[in-house]
Amino acid sequence: MIWRLEDCGASIRYLIYDRDKKFSHAFDSVLRSKRIRILRTPVKAPNANAFAERWIRSVREECLDHLLIWNETHLNRVLLEYVDYFNTRHPHQSLAFDAPEGLKPVVAEGVVPCRNGLGGIIHDYYREAA
Repeated sequence: MIWRLEDCGASIRYLIYDRDKKFSHAFDSVLRSKRIRILRTPVKAPNANAFAERWIRSVREECLDHLLIWNETHLNRVLLEYVDYFNTRHPHQSLAFDAPEGLKPVVAEGVVPCRNGLGGIIHDYYREAA
């Protein structure tokens, strides 16, 4: 894992994870050897991971559960397309139905075509200017 991150030029200073037993002392030792600071979520604090857990649930339910992923390259392409949709065109209830990067202004009249993403899994409806 560390080699792959170094190969892609990732500069990691911190790793935040919960107190699951799958993270062993050997795992911590490898991270510390690369000067990565380990931060664990607090004990009995279910909301500490809430944002990450919600995003993981969204990407699984809306995307990955509907596809058969062939290899890592395919997974990367699918996730890049989903993240682009999620951040630029997907309305979020917590943002008053705006996207994190802001939705384009809505046009009141005109044709409403559907833009399909990920082979038809995502249906993105928008209104073209008249």
